[in-house]
This record gives sequence, C-alpha cells and structure tokens, in this order.
Amino acid sequence: MADASFEPSRIPFFRPIAILAFVALYLPIFTLVVYAFNGGSSIGVWEGFSLHWFSKAWANEAVKAATLRSLTIAVSAAIIATTCATLAALGTTRRRAFKGQTFIYVMINQPLMVPEIVTAVALLILFGVVKTWTGYQGLGYLIVAHSAFCVPFAYLPIRARLEGMDLSLETAAADLYASPWQTFRHVTLPLLAPGILAGAMLAFVISLDDVVITEFVKSGGQDTLPTYMLGQMRRAITPEVNAISTGLLGLTVILLTAFFLLTRKKG
Repeated sequence: MADASFEPSRIPFFRPIAILAFVALYLPIFTLVVYAFNGGSSIGVWEGFSLHWFSKAWANEAVKAATLRSLTIAVSAAIIATTCATLAALGTTRRRAFKGQTFIYVMINQPLMVPEIVTAVALLILFGVVKTWTGYQGLGYLIVAHSAFCVPFAYLPIRARLEGMDLSLETAAADLYASPWQTFRHVTLPLLAPGILAGAMLAFVISLDDVVITEFVKSGGQDTLPTYMLGQMRRAITPEVNAISTGLLGLTVILLTAFFLLTRKKG
C-alpha cells in the first residue's frame, strides 16, 4: 500500500529551489552587514575592515534625533496599539459567538488587507483637515497613525494566546466568588502576559520600521530613522546607511527572537 503521507522534500527540485530562495532572501542582507564594516567610502568596493561608519553614525546629531524620535513614536504606538488589541481580543474571544463577529474581525485586521499606501493617503487627507482646524503640527499624528496601523499586529498573538488558554481556571475563580475584575487581574492577565508582551514587541518593530505611512503623515523636521535613511540615499549612498541599517537589523532580530521564544508552545 502506497504511503499516503505527504512530504514536501519529495517534490522534484525542492531542495535547489529552497536553497535558491534562501540565498535570494539572505544574501542581500549579508552583503549589507559586511559592507557596513567597510573602511572606504564606496558601498561596492571592499577597502578593509573598519568601525568608522558606525562611529560616524553614532556621532551624527541628525541620526541621534531621528533615532530618539523613532523610539518615542514606536514605544507610544506599541503601548496604545497593545492596549486596544488586548481589549479587542478579550471582547471577541471571551464571549459566545455573536452576529457581526466576522465583520469585527475584518475591521480589526483591515490595515493588513488594505495596501499601506491607501492607508497613508487616507491619513494624510484626514490629518490635513485636522491640522487646518487645530493648527497642531506635533508628533501626535504619527503616534496615532502608527498605533492604528499596529493594532492588528498586536491583536493576532494576543488573540491566539487567549484561544489557547484553558477556561477552567477562570471558571474556577468565578465559582470561588471572584469578581470579573479579580478573575481578570489574578488569572487571565498573568496567563495572557506573554501574548501581550509578544504583541507589544511586534507592534514596536512594525512602527520602528515603517516608512510609507510616516512619509505621508510627518511634518517638516519630523524624520524618523527610516525616513532619514531614505532621504540620505536620495542624496548620496555611503556605508553610514549600511551601519544604521545593520543596527536596526540587530534590534529587530533581538525583538523577533524574543517574540518567538514567548509565543512558542512548550511541550
């Protein structure tokens, strides 16, 4: 009797195609990291190992200002988005199925389904009207825009964590006369904490790396690190951009590794 199990590795040319895909994905990143340590000013000619461009980026006041601005926006957006995502996840999982539930899922995850450029243009128009009415030109617009865009990224791991939690502990707390708030505070929240932290880290990374929405919403003098790098590349490409990109890559890898460790299922 033929083996009914399916193994992708048995597909013809599976391994060469997989290797080619990984090379196409990671070779540019590897090249970027290597040339961040280039001693010369060329981005394509190796002139010896050096940390010159890292020190130059560290001493660049514009880079420092853009980095601080990016971190401020990303932290604020992560906190707001994670709070909203947690409430939405509780409201859509800790109750019986109701009419319109699918529509709510669609609306929460709308930023994932609509092209980012559409969201950026819509926010540009909306905030343009608000700026005309209020005269306010601060970072609040970027924080609100990033928060809205990051909600579904925080919502998905939090909802997954809730759906994987055993309801018997919450039921037992209710049977022991715990109020809904006490049950949430002492039972649900501690169990949900890894999902909340994972959602917050994912929202932080998405906000930190965003270019399209930031480019449309920001006012003059509000460059984040990604938009600053984009502006520099339009003028002249130097290994300093590689050094900044390598730093961002390192931070992203650390956060995504922590996200994986928090969300993986233990045996």
